[in-house]
Amino acid sequence: MSAMRRRVRPELLDELDPDDPRAQRSRSDLKRVHRAMGSLAILRNALSQLRLAAPPLSIVELGAGDGTLLLRLAGVMKPRWQGVALTLLDRHRLVNHETLETYRGYGWNVNVVCEDALLWAGAPVTKRYDLCFASLFLHHFKEPELRVLLAGVAARTEAFIASEPRRDRFADLGSHLVGLLGANAVTREDAVKSVAAGFAGDEISSAWPRHEGAWWVREFRALPFSHCFLAVRDRARAAHAEHGC
Repeated sequence: MSAMRRRVRPELLDELDPDDPRAQRSRSDLKRVHRAMGSLAILRNALSQLRLAAPPLSIVELGAGDGTLLLRLAGVMKPRWQGVALTLLDRHRLVNHETLETYRGYGWNVNVVCEDALLWAGAPVTKRYDLCFASLFLHHFKEPELRVLLAGVAARTEAFIASEPRRDRFADLGSHLVGLLGANAVTREDAVKSVAAGFAGDEISSAWPRHEGAWWVREFRALPFSHCFLAVRDRARAAHAEHGC
């Protein structure tokens, strides 16, 4: 399947009202999908590969949803990451009070921003971040939009981690089996679409704007079903870190 062209189609969850019971159930399904994909372990491994010279003090997550995936990472990184200013950006406000309070208990200050990521990326740069995350988000964009989004990220951050669906036959098989996790019809349909819109090879690297400075960049498969992209400015890496491309 990796030899096939990406096919980006609208996903049902994006078209449903956030208060629709099917949407609420699908967002709950996504927590189980993240666990099945090993998303937290993938993020931790990605962070270790970045070899940041200092813990990030400002973080933005694009397409943050309910904010619970990054919350799990925050729990793992405490107490090393203290006083983090976190921005959770999504088109809809889905972060509940309990999640916000848990972040605050970790010493994180959270700002929830309801904005379209492409509008955010195309706007004048008014704030910069030490680190940007995107999980199961980039695959929603066709190449022209993806380039706009990544240009906006590169202009605003010192480091970037993206964990996306991998576009190959094994991931495609897995996408047809999410019903075994108890997923509803919305999640089952969207999982198949997500893999078809996923990434392989160096497709994200090819869309990354290299003119925005000197970057260490890596793109790789992450078992069992993910595809990762990492980018960090050379100045933000530890002095002993190995230089990449």
